[in-house]
Amino acid sequence: MEGMNLTWIVLIVGAVVALAGWFLVGGLFGAGVLGFGLAAVILSLLDFIRPTLKRS
Repeated sequence: MEGMNLTWIVLIVGAVVALAGWFLVGGLFGAGVLGFGLAAVILSLLDFIRPTLKRS
């Protein structure tokens, strides 16, 4: 699997997890799920702007 495809998958899964955590807010579990999802989204967005090194 190419790196860019994996980044998109992590971004989408992170958004789904963050959305699920948003609806579970009301306790520490929901806040943890929301934070985990947001962290995945932020890290995948940072991966988009990271320069890539190409081996020849």
